[in-house]
Amino acid sequence: MPELNTQALLVLEDGTCYRGRSVGAPGERAFELVFNTAMSGYQEILTDPSYAGQGVVMTYPQIGNYGVCLQDDESSRCWAEALIMHQLAPRHSSWRADQSLGDYLKERGVLGIDAIDTRDLTLKLREQGALRAVLSTESNDVEHLARQAFEHPSLEGRDLAAVVSCKSAYTWEEGLPAPLPGIPAGGAPLPLVVLDFGVKRNILRCLVAAGFAPTVVPASTSAAEIQALAPAALFLSNGPGDPAAVGYAHQCVGELVRGGLPTFGICLGHQILAHVFGATTSKMKFGHHGANHPVVASADGRIDISSQNHGFVVDADSLAGTGLVASHWNGNDGSLAGMEHQELPVFSVQYHPEAAPGPHDPQHLFLRFRQLVQKELSGC
Repeated sequence: MPELNTQALLVLEDGTCYRGRSVGAPGERAFELVFNTAMSGYQEILTDPSYAGQGVVMTYPQIGNYGVCLQDDESSRCWAEALIMHQLAPRHSSWRADQSLGDYLKERGVLGIDAIDTRDLTLKLREQGALRAVLSTESNDVEHLARQAFEHPSLEGRDLAAVVSCKSAYTWEEGLPAPLPGIPAGGAPLPLVVLDFGVKRNILRCLVAAGFAPTVVPASTSAAEIQALAPAALFLSNGPGDPAAVGYAHQCVGELVRGGLPTFGICLGHQILAHVFGATTSKMKFGHHGANHPVVASADGRIDISSQNHGFVVDADSLAGTGLVASHWNGNDGSLAGMEHQELPVFSVQYHPEAAPGPHDPQHLFLRFRQLVQKELSGC
């Protein structure tokens, strides 16, 4: 096995090769390659289950300068297959840091490469779209690696939610340092079921801070099993893969929302709701991955700066006749970023309100969810 910090090759499905330095675990891995425009948050990216099956190119030139704080992991492991950087910071400095990013990658078995032109690579992905790739510290055979990348399955048609979801139900109690504004302290929390398609820990903290008592259940849980828990509401989490491929979730969620259970979905949960009501989704050219995406509300033009990570999108023109209407739009490309049902207590967004880079911009959505549930409980 090669020594760490030796040469690494990143080879794309079209045969393009980037030679750099191995700064993570040794090995060879195939994945879909996407770029992320955030300047920070690399640890949260690595541990976000929504990145399963993907390698991430960081567009900011130097990554790792504040190290890693284990408390900031968004799940119990790293799900991103590889991290691609222009430069891994040679030193890290933060009073919260437990270790360097390089050591973290090696310990967690994540491949890493730096000393490559990430500007050129990002432009290539913008022009050609998300590409399949192989990162290897074990082979110099570019032709073989390119063929391996070309034969790697696309994310389209793949159910990755079943891979990242919890295997058994559990409760979550940890919240934020304080309740969200507008949530009275000391009140009895409302029972909530979270369908786990790849939920992030900070989503659960925000739900607790909004006055909920979450029970997290596997993605394959049936509607009857959820109803037996007597929840006041349902939350549909983020997650990886193709929303059209999780038909079992469409059936479960359809039964619950049509029965009037208040429901909030984000990202994959948002896309699943679209399928439940008869709308469609499609794979984007290169997706939205970053911490600086403006989202515009249809009602009043309010703009939130949002964190986003998705490669599929709900087709806006497919909402006609479904009962769903658009509530938010992406300020960069005009794609659908949120929707709500005209009759049922259901709404969803295509971004991450728990990761508020504003730093609090979209967190009001959790308060909106709490108010919606209280309204349904009161019968108003």
